[in-house]
Amino acid sequence: MAEFSLDLNEEQRDLRDWVHGFAAEVVRPAAAEWDAREETPWPVIQEAAKVGLYGFEFLATCWADPTGLSLPIASEELFWGDAGIGLSIFGTALAVAGIYGAGTPDQLVEWVPQCFGDVDSPAVAAFCTSEPEAGSDVGSMRTRAVYDQATDEWVLNGQKAYATNGGIAGVHVVTASIEPELGSRGQAAFVVPPGTPGLSATRKLRKLGLRASHTADVFLDDVRVPGRCLLGGKDALDERLARARAGQRASGQAAMRTFELSRPTVGAQALGVARAAYEYALDYAKSRVQFGRPIITNQAVAFALADMKMEIDAARLLVWRASWMGRNNRPFTAGEGSMSKLKAGEVAVSVTDRAVQLLGGAGFLRDHPVERWYRDAKIYTIFEGTSEIQRLVISRAISGMQIR
Repeated sequence: MAEFSLDLNEEQRDLRDWVHGFAAEVVRPAAAEWDAREETPWPVIQEAAKVGLYGFEFLATCWADPTGLSLPIASEELFWGDAGIGLSIFGTALAVAGIYGAGTPDQLVEWVPQCFGDVDSPAVAAFCTSEPEAGSDVGSMRTRAVYDQATDEWVLNGQKAYATNGGIAGVHVVTASIEPELGSRGQAAFVVPPGTPGLSATRKLRKLGLRASHTADVFLDDVRVPGRCLLGGKDALDERLARARAGQRASGQAAMRTFELSRPTVGAQALGVARAAYEYALDYAKSRVQFGRPIITNQAVAFALADMKMEIDAARLLVWRASWMGRNNRPFTAGEGSMSKLKAGEVAVSVTDRAVQLLGGAGFLRDHPVERWYRDAKIYTIFEGTSEIQRLVISRAISGMQIR
């Protein structure tokens, strides 16, 4: 029988230490400045590209790890440095994952390098799927794609909301409805190449947290893209639509897994934020003296820190389990991907809240980073599926019933 171990292997330890070093030496010193500026930290992205942290080769290496742990390990360390800058560096991976998951080999070769640009002139990419009236309810998507057979082009019209890197990206990956009456089964994804007329983003959205990461609404006005920009190709789309019209239903588990697979990595990002706040609060509690002794010697403070540490470690185990299951094609029979993201996101909110409280008035000031981590944490109960959607996925999985 194979020996069971939770020890990281040498490659994983090296990866963790390398990304942690970059986060400590490059990301953290720049975090407060770019949060205040609310601008994309292009110099930091370029530095990440120079050291090999930004690019498809890095992602491919992480995805190749048979344990599935490399990407969550790297994500936790980078977001420990700063979530806004972390998302500026890793946000392109959302678009790459869309191309990688639905595209043909030729499309991967053509579009993935353009998502990142090069070391001297890095680019970012955007994945555009949410809409003003279709966030969690993906079946209500209104962006339409119509095929123009005469020119072999697709014409896209609609609006996308909350797109990371929207408008500043070179490559935009856009989901659109082909046959609205088929709901989510009548949708497809398209690459919109750099400089395509008709795609615009009028303004950068101002956010509570993740301020160094660019977010915008994207508008598509008669955007025409070549037929080769349909991810997966038209033959595969026609076959899928024909099955949907005939009433052939895809496996519910297979559909759920598509969404579940990305959630552990998002959970790992939340863990990085939570761990940063916990470590800072722990150090503060050991050095802050009141009534002649460090405040950590007070049971109320010590117990709060004990709970913070316990919850972080518990969430990490859920993230690692789901990451391993996804990489090794284990079915998410109980919504394990959603469990990991739900737990990690809510832990990030509770831990950062406690960190602010433990620092007292100091925690409310920008002189200390806990207030930024507190702001950054909240998004992890909202994007990639709200906490309520995660509970819906889990409850449907464990009951086998259509919970509404």
